[in-house]
Amino acid sequence: MRRCVEFVLKATLLLLLSCGLSASAKNLDENNRTIKGRVLTNDNKPAAGVTVLLTGTKRSVQTDENGEFVFKNVTPGTYQLSISLVGYETSTQTVVVAINELTAININLKVSEKQLEEVVVTGSRNKFASKTSTQVSKMPLKNIENSQVYTTVGKELIQEQAVFSAEDAVKNSPGITKLWTANGRVGDGGAYFTVRGFPVQILLRNGLSGIVTSNIDAINLEKLEVIKGPLGTLYGSTLTSYGGLINRVTKKPYENFGGEVAYAGGSYDFNRVSADINTPLDSAKRALLRINTAYNSINSFQDNGFNRNFAFDPSFTYKINNRLTFTVEAEISHTVATTPVMFFFNTTVADLGVDRADKLVLDYKKSYQSDDIAVTSDNANFFALMEYKISDKWKSQTNISTTSSASKGPQAYFYLIPGNDSLSRNIWTVDGTSNALQIQQNFVGDFKIGKLRNRLVAGLDYLSQKANIRYIDPANGSDNFDIINTTGPIPNYNNFDLSAVNALYQNQPKSTSYNRYNNNTYSVYASDVLNITDKLLVSAGARIDYFNTQPIVDATSGTSSVSFDQAAISPKFGLVYELVKNKVSLFGNYMNGFTNPGYNLSYDAATNSNVSKLFKSEQANQWEGGVKLDVFDGKLSSTISYYDINVKNKVRPDVQHANANVQDGTQYSRGFEAEIIANPFRGFNIVAGYAYNDSKMGKSSDYDNGKRPQTAGPVNSANLWLSYTLTNNAAKGLGIGFGGNYAGDNAVLNNSYNGTFILPAYVVLNAGVFYNQPKYRIAVNVNNLANTEYWIGYTTVNPQMLRQVIGSIAFKF
Repeated sequence: MRRCVEFVLKATLLLLLSCGLSASAKNLDENNRTIKGRVLTNDNKPAAGVTVLLTGTKRSVQTDENGEFVFKNVTPGTYQLSISLVGYETSTQTVVVAINELTAININLKVSEKQLEEVVVTGSRNKFASKTSTQVSKMPLKNIENSQVYTTVGKELIQEQAVFSAEDAVKNSPGITKLWTANGRVGDGGAYFTVRGFPVQILLRNGLSGIVTSNIDAINLEKLEVIKGPLGTLYGSTLTSYGGLINRVTKKPYENFGGEVAYAGGSYDFNRVSADINTPLDSAKRALLRINTAYNSINSFQDNGFNRNFAFDPSFTYKINNRLTFTVEAEISHTVATTPVMFFFNTTVADLGVDRADKLVLDYKKSYQSDDIAVTSDNANFFALMEYKISDKWKSQTNISTTSSASKGPQAYFYLIPGNDSLSRNIWTVDGTSNALQIQQNFVGDFKIGKLRNRLVAGLDYLSQKANIRYIDPANGSDNFDIINTTGPIPNYNNFDLSAVNALYQNQPKSTSYNRYNNNTYSVYASDVLNITDKLLVSAGARIDYFNTQPIVDATSGTSSVSFDQAAISPKFGLVYELVKNKVSLFGNYMNGFTNPGYNLSYDAATNSNVSKLFKSEQANQWEGGVKLDVFDGKLSSTISYYDINVKNKVRPDVQHANANVQDGTQYSRGFEAEIIANPFRGFNIVAGYAYNDSKMGKSSDYDNGKRPQTAGPVNSANLWLSYTLTNNAAKGLGIGFGGNYAGDNAVLNNSYNGTFILPAYVVLNAGVFYNQPKYRIAVNVNNLANTEYWIGYTTVNPQMLRQVIGSIAFKF
């Protein structure tokens, strides 16, 4: 089967190349009797999703995300181009079309970017589709031209689903499922997901380090990008996984006063107030300020538990002149919350007595902990960007990102123990900080060498990461508070509170452990997209990465950790052939990712002993091929692909020598993904996705050899959202949305020692009704409509929220 797939992929790449060369030979002139143009708002922003009418004909087109449109094969003559929006002034312009000439034109609307958005969101367009990204490839590139696969979740979908966190927005991307919820623990407390069989977190903001250890509020999200595959060439190894990365793109200041204030409330004492306020600070509109802020308070769906979160995200842009612009942003959050309930395993499946979560003797609505066992998490992230237009062909981007996270307080967690009738309640305290500094310089060009168009990004990157985190365990390091029965009355159920925990720390010996590191990464990279013809694009890139970790001294012993330096090279290649220009493309890619395993014990035959050895870089290589569509005047966008990821140089136990390791392990992950974003008719929009993933540990230890990794997530998953809005009657702006997510069985334990434990497949349905007007918006949403009990897990069992009803109202200005 594998050889068959490899043959098909290679044949597809050869077919793309031959088709492109054939198209080059024909040298078709697409400018023959063509009108190309761009529609801009009165604040000089691209007007996306606007219908342009060619009067005197029945022809009309919609502008893309850059505000651009094109009419081909126009009969020579004089025409009027017009745009008419309800409630706004009609814009018209005369154009003259001549034989063998390209007619270029710009149209300016008498409407601002914000006003336009209010019109087109309820109109006839594929409102959930995003056709261009400036960050996926670190350059402006249309999706249909890009050999990489990515999914974009925009603010329109986020708003319609009443999604208030970046973590919940991810559910709209095919092939990615949540493993566990953010727990606020500094270092790794953010939510975990699995994509293409590998764990990943939301660690990037506008393409740079943007680490947050608690839930990330969606108040400042313009869109969320889930970029698939090993991304070492452009993004390195530290902030990505072999399955991909999640990048949040933030809102930006604009040139007019405007914004909205909103309130939402609902089940489990949920209350949220938020504001998005934008204003120019000077009459010339060179200094622009935008503030996004929100406060959330919610109790658990269980008997105890809560989360209180405040987010403050200001951004400021100053335009020095037409060439030079500065932008500074902050991302500040404060969270106090109990740790979401997670059940770990302290037993084999055989001794536990059940092999599925729905067979556990646990009360789904019990948290087994007190409300006052809570941890405090703080994040203070700052970002700066200097953009300089060197020429019409080149621009410079200088980026600086600093992130600072801190956590302090007790965290409860639980162990499943033999017998399936009792539970171990455990506690530890976290206290520490982590910091990151990233400086990145990019030069982005769009130029021609002869007749060949090049879009090039070349960059330098420095990333520093430091942490000093302390974990304090009571009871001489055992963490155990008590053991309770899970059937019948539980006399000591309420004993697990803060006062009892403090007493345990005072009366029992304590054990302290640390997580400290000081790592630096220096990188240089370049990536070029070359138009061999107008329809055939070839891309290539490479990164040289130099990793350095500094020694950390242990004051109690006087010893220090081993420091090391390691270099890695990460290449990538891509091929795109547009069967129909800007509408249908075939693509293929080769992508690489890597990690630095560092030192470990290895057997040395010369000394007949185990010695500490620096292992070389672990490597992941992906081959992928598929098709992208943007057809029916943009009403249908789709990406369908097959990928094959192979990991080599994995460190595994040496079966011949005790306590030693060898570096010859392998792993593979193969799968199929399909996404459809459609606007079949006026007011009706569809977002749908399906993913299949086959992951296996190849050459590995006897423990998991040949088995699906325990963190790979479900084999099958799917997402769906259907939305209909009335657009042309007295109830214009009234709409309804319905959809949900499916995930197949998930083996969170899957090894020869513990056995196999399954989180059962689930379907979670959601719905919403909304009334959207230029000055206000009212909505009611129901999450988990069927009140389904389901679990997620990262080698754990984590119960998820039951039915929740949310009402919201927003006032726009």
